[in-house]
Amino acid sequence: MGLVRIALFFLLLLPGAAFAAELGTARLSLISGDVQIYNDDAGDWVAASVNTPLAEGDRLWVPEDARAEIQIRGGVYIRLGSATSFDILAWQDESYQFYLNGGHAYVNNREGGIGHVQIDTPLTSVGCYDGSLIMIDVMEGGATEVTVRKGHAYAETRGGKASVSAGNTLRIDENLEAEVFPLPPPDSWERWNWERDSKLAEGRKSLRYIPDELNEYSYELDDYGRWVHVADYGYCWTPHAVAADWSPYRVGRWVWRGGSYVWISYEPWGWVPYHYGRWTFVAHVGWCWVPPSSGAVYWAPGYVGWVYTPTYVAWVPLAPGDIYYGYGHFGPGSVNITNITINRTVVRDFRNVNVRNAVTVVNRTTFISGRKEPVRVRGNPFRAANVEVGQPAIRPTREAAMPVIRSIPQARRPPERVRRLNIEEVRRERRVVRDPRGSVFTPARPSPELPVRKRSEPRSLMREQRPPLPADRPDRRGRDGELRQREQAVPRPDRPSGRGPERSRERQAPRITPAPAPRVTPAPAPQVTPAPAPRVAPTPVPQVKPVPAPRVAPTPAPRVTPAPAPRVAPTPAPRVTPAPAPGVAPAPSSPRPREVAPRREAPQRSEERKGKDSPSRTEKQGPAEKVEPPQERERTRRQERREE
Repeated sequence: MGLVRIALFFLLLLPGAAFAAELGTARLSLISGDVQIYNDDAGDWVAASVNTPLAEGDRLWVPEDARAEIQIRGGVYIRLGSATSFDILAWQDESYQFYLNGGHAYVNNREGGIGHVQIDTPLTSVGCYDGSLIMIDVMEGGATEVTVRKGHAYAETRGGKASVSAGNTLRIDENLEAEVFPLPPPDSWERWNWERDSKLAEGRKSLRYIPDELNEYSYELDDYGRWVHVADYGYCWTPHAVAADWSPYRVGRWVWRGGSYVWISYEPWGWVPYHYGRWTFVAHVGWCWVPPSSGAVYWAPGYVGWVYTPTYVAWVPLAPGDIYYGYGHFGPGSVNITNITINRTVVRDFRNVNVRNAVTVVNRTTFISGRKEPVRVRGNPFRAANVEVGQPAIRPTREAAMPVIRSIPQARRPPERVRRLNIEEVRRERRVVRDPRGSVFTPARPSPELPVRKRSEPRSLMREQRPPLPADRPDRRGRDGELRQREQAVPRPDRPSGRGPERSRERQAPRITPAPAPRVTPAPAPQVTPAPAPRVAPTPVPQVKPVPAPRVAPTPAPRVTPAPAPRVAPTPAPRVTPAPAPGVAPAPSSPRPREVAPRREAPQRSEERKGKDSPSRTEKQGPAEKVEPPQERERTRRQERREE
């Protein structure tokens, strides 16, 4: 009866059985930050993990301050920057299609990689071929920039198609107007991608020991382990820095994907050793991975043997020569059990069953939900008689489809514009077009040539730079901002302040209207408070910045007495007449009367007002502000003598 239930359960999953075999096409090879994934198995946006397998229909969200790298079998790397929405539309023979709804994508289709990569955006469709290196940036509103560092690319809109050669950037605005300009200097995002590319291109020791089909994964094997020679198997790989009781298929979890439980390792190197080849235990060395032979490289959900009960689930790594029983074809040494039943006795012959600490046992609840619960098992589960064999026939839950059990803060979740995108509708509207002469938007006829303006100067794009927070954002920028800061820091002329009297006088100076000397009627001496001699510090003439005659109104003589060149001496006392004349304005401390002098005396009135309003300034400014040109001083002296 139990076998009947198992058979019925997997018959319901037959449409997805073949899908599981295609999960080895692409994976998340690197993540940084709260990267999230949406797929039909989970039915929601959940936290992603390194080594998560990807398939058609999967959607990725990379929030602010996060990054992700997709490695596609064949030699293609796609890296996603912060605030990026990226969807997988279609896998086809030597042609892959993606949708960049917003953000930044760096595509490195190495020489001999995939024949054609098509990346659609809200306004454009970009195609590139093997041996190309391009960057695509989609801003708010859909404006798109296509930067080509190597090879060439085609960018098409509803207005036409344009070719972009290496060393150029094509920008398509929201109104579909296009312009091309030289490449700007690289930013931090681009330099980080170059560092990753350089690391992947380095010559690796592992290339001597693995089949050519796995060459693109050699950098992980070199970085995280070493090669040792093992009798009967040749050179095998063993990881660095693992615990004493470590064994394969233990750091990670089984995730329901496409009708099968797939192993997702949380170890950075855990893609190739868990989905290709087998494991063996070597005394004085530990666990060693045995790579597959050339021509027999097949991806599998996880090369393990299974047993399970209503209480627990157990598995063991398969050694070379062990039969892998899975739902699908996984190369030599595997058996498709979609329509057959496994004999219980076969699991007892697995070579690693008797190796110490080789068998991993978890609670059934832990296996499904990821919540750690204790389990106690007597003896070796693979020797027990009351166990079921083969992959567990356990109906998955939502937690079973989560690569890692971890919650994501609401602020890091995808925005509404990403959530409401209908990926199936995009897939129907955008078809894969490999022919450069074909059209994505008008399949029935060729696309016309897109009009493109040319610019000689590069245009920089700010990637991965968050805008300043409201508290950090300056009020105003540029020349207007400087003027505003100056206005705030310097008091205005009509509002005297203890700060910056020199700047206030400079702003007031243009208000003085100069007049010719003959038209000036000198005012009686008492109108001006003479500066006491001790307060007037003599200043060398070269240090005094004389004021041009047209910009300075004539000043009564009693203010300053010219000194012998090149110095200025204080005003002699006999030249000051103490008696006031009729109509003389009150002292500086009293309010100024509203008497209006004749029109010809306007310059005198302006100077008079200035002297009365600012007696303290005269004392503070020193002789630098009171010095008159020699010609004016001589003229006023002659007038004074005539009056006497």
